[in-house]
Amino acid sequence: MLSLFVILILSYLAGSIPASLWISRHFFQVDIRDFGSGNVGATNAFRILGWKAGVLTTLVDAGKGVLAAGLIASIRLDDLPAGFGAWEVETVVRLLAGIAAVAGHMYPIMAGFKGGKGVNTSAGALLAITPLTILIVFLVFAVVLLQSRYVSLASLTAAVSFPTTIAVRRYVFHIDSLDPSLLILGSVMALVIIFAHRNNIRRLVEGSEKRIRSFKPHGSRLET
Repeated sequence: MLSLFVILILSYLAGSIPASLWISRHFFQVDIRDFGSGNVGATNAFRILGWKAGVLTTLVDAGKGVLAAGLIASIRLDDLPAGFGAWEVETVVRLLAGIAAVAGHMYPIMAGFKGGKGVNTSAGALLAITPLTILIVFLVFAVVLLQSRYVSLASLTAAVSFPTTIAVRRYVFHIDSLDPSLLILGSVMALVIIFAHRNNIRRLVEGSEKRIRSFKPHGSRLET
């Protein structure tokens, strides 16, 4: 149990790194939480700080998930628990590490427990576990984003498409290498992301959600 405890703590701390907040403070001498949506995620970074800061934030946020599920989850200080039933222990531990990183991103101890919505960190964690599935999910995200110009709608669709894709690949195409825990815990991650987007869902229903006006790179919108 010691290994699992350490993995979860370190994964949470990795997820707590507030990339856009540190970038805004270091390079722009402002607090991004005072601008736009007030969110420290990549979408607000793109809108307020410009495409370079947005890309860097995206890479760091996704990297936190990769770090947690791909590296931190491999720490072994003692035996891992074997009480996951028919689920593969290695996959469950990597998923739990990913979930801990997402929790850190959403409620970061390094930023007053006010973080982002966990989409990129979730994607990074799941990329480390099942890259082909995430490639399919990314394509879904891209298509919805290009068609609707709503980042929130694309994120919500991608979140739902992950467990859906796992279910289709495993139970329709009989890819048995996909552990059933991916479906269950992937669904949990999707529900967390949906909950984090509850205000966006309300604005989508009301028709007041902001669209992306242009996909062309732009610089910072902060006054200098």
